[in-house]
Amino acid sequence: MARAVTTFTWQGKDRNGQARKGEISAASIADAKNMLRRQGISANKVKKLSTPLFGTGGQKITPADISVTSRQIATMLAAGVTLIQSLEMIAQGHAKASMRKLLGEITEEVKAGNPLSSALRKHPLYFDDLYCDLVYTGEQSGALETIYDRIATYKEKAEALKSKIKKAMFYPIAVLVVAFIVTTILLIFVVPQFEEIFSSFGAELPAFTQFVLAISRFVQDYGIFIAIGIGGAGFMFMRTYKRSQKLRDTVDRNILKIPVIGEILKKASIARFTRTLATTFAAGVPLIGALESAAGASGNAVYREAILYMRKEVAGG
Repeated sequence: MARAVTTFTWQGKDRNGQARKGEISAASIADAKNMLRRQGISANKVKKLSTPLFGTGGQKITPADISVTSRQIATMLAAGVTLIQSLEMIAQGHAKASMRKLLGEITEEVKAGNPLSSALRKHPLYFDDLYCDLVYTGEQSGALETIYDRIATYKEKAEALKSKIKKAMFYPIAVLVVAFIVTTILLIFVVPQFEEIFSSFGAELPAFTQFVLAISRFVQDYGIFIAIGIGGAGFMFMRTYKRSQKLRDTVDRNILKIPVIGEILKKASIARFTRTLATTFAAGVPLIGALESAAGASGNAVYREAILYMRKEVAGG
């Protein structure tokens, strides 16, 4: 059974006698010193990395980290570096302690004789089924180097697509937020001023003006309760959204009907589907399996169900 990997900080001297310090992931202090010795470092101080009292200090592993690491593995494998050496070198050079720990744990699993795909499956938060299935295919075919190049390209394009979606959706969302803020300010601060002016005229106001003034008074009187209600409803919605697949599917169906935003998400889902299908099929995954992976990667329940139906029809001949 592989030992748990811990991140240690160290201080020492290199072969030239220059003072050095850094961090390294290993199963124990002794292992850390041995790894440093192989790198030409004479360590005089090695201790376990302390955990920040609040939060992770920006150490959260992001999809971008996985994308960059995949490209590094692909490059090293193509250069003839062994898998274990590649993982160790990337881990030692990574800026994030959390990423070094993750790669260290994977390295220990591989050293223990487990396939890389099995080691990755133990970390589903960072490596999804598609990623692990592609690595497994590469292991079985003996073409892990080629597969990893495709994985890296796929991840890079996925991150680029995500960035484009965020930029495309920023404008319509920003317009809605600004409109809400401006409307709230008008109702609370500006409309009451006009109400005083209208009252001084002594004339009967049009029905629509009276309606606006009534809304303004309501917001002023119950604004704090409205804010608490909206915040509470939002919190409960997000909590239920994370737990209920049915609610997520309902949201997926209805969000596609929203002007502008819906069109952006439709194009994004189609792009994810086609790219995933192309990557998995080119990697040697059978069409049925490739369609199943592409369905999960589409990112929307409507397209997922359509692709799974397509898979069922293809499987049925």
